[in-house]
Amino acid sequence: MKNQHTRRQFLGATTALVAGAVVGSNKLFGAPTLVRSLGEKPNSLVKGVQIGVITYSFRDMPDQSAEATLQYVLDSGINAIELMGGPAETFAGAPKNSVDMRAMFPLMRKRRENQTLTDDEQKQLADMEAQMKAYREEVAKWRQSASMTKFEQVRKMYNQAGVTIYGFKPDAFGMQNSDAEIDYGMRAAKTLGANQVTLEHPANDAHTLKLGKMAEKHGIRVGYHGHEQQTPTFWDTALAQSPGNAMNFDLGHYVAAGQPDPLGLIRQKHTRIASMHIKDRQTPAHGKGNLPWGQGDTPLTDVLTLMREQKYTFPATVELEYQVPAGSSSVAEVKKCLNFCRNILA
Repeated sequence: MKNQHTRRQFLGATTALVAGAVVGSNKLFGAPTLVRSLGEKPNSLVKGVQIGVITYSFRDMPDQSAEATLQYVLDSGINAIELMGGPAETFAGAPKNSVDMRAMFPLMRKRRENQTLTDDEQKQLADMEAQMKAYREEVAKWRQSASMTKFEQVRKMYNQAGVTIYGFKPDAFGMQNSDAEIDYGMRAAKTLGANQVTLEHPANDAHTLKLGKMAEKHGIRVGYHGHEQQTPTFWDTALAQSPGNAMNFDLGHYVAAGQPDPLGLIRQKHTRIASMHIKDRQTPAHGKGNLPWGQGDTPLTDVLTLMREQKYTFPATVELEYQVPAGSSSVAEVKKCLNFCRNILA
């Protein structure tokens, strides 16, 4: 507990320095010395396999700031992340979101998985979506003049704590977003140090073509995420359209979709996988559950072993979606997931 307390004190001090000490030549004064005094930095690169985490995994934590999110990542022992848009954009000065995302995410997932929503849940979700639409309009206006300086500060804060940002997932790449917003999102990703942006596959060929071509100009890749609609050919059109298009493959959802050979897909398309989400889901025959790791049907051992043996360099991203047990926290559960991977790869 003492070490965690010291680390929190450090992060507070470093954040203040990062926020206030970038002047003139954009060099930091004072912060590097503090960072070096933190001690050992996280390392989740295991036998050549980069285990990362999507910060969506910490969605149930009360503080969603960039500083708190970094603390969650550090406490999990992870050194590379796919960063959701909220923490970075809030740090950069985006309008505040009044919608309780901790209440909205479970309802969205319930609908996506074709579970029946009660009348009250349907009304609650509809109200939240209306509020989100208005909020997105506010954010779109803010993005028109958003400075990249704050995103540079986020990158420095994370990097100096030992965490790299390989992916960025703001709500800026959908069909409802303007070309200016898409351009902003890709510039922000590059500024954060990411080599990819991620989004749910839009199921629109014209849009994936546009995103791929814009990504090429920015020297970045677009990783398209899928759920139970994933098939072996799910990404083929987008991949053929542009080298800027890639896969944000979800191993667990692929298994829950009843697809029989995830290892074959990975072997075939590994050069086009920008990143892969890992979780432990059941097959349709067993109920498609999202379970604590080691209890489902997802071939985590086989896939991670394949990555190690074939020296695949795309990150395996922990996405915590099973129910956090009473008395635990998402941070503690992500740490368990990392240790599960370590045991496989050791």
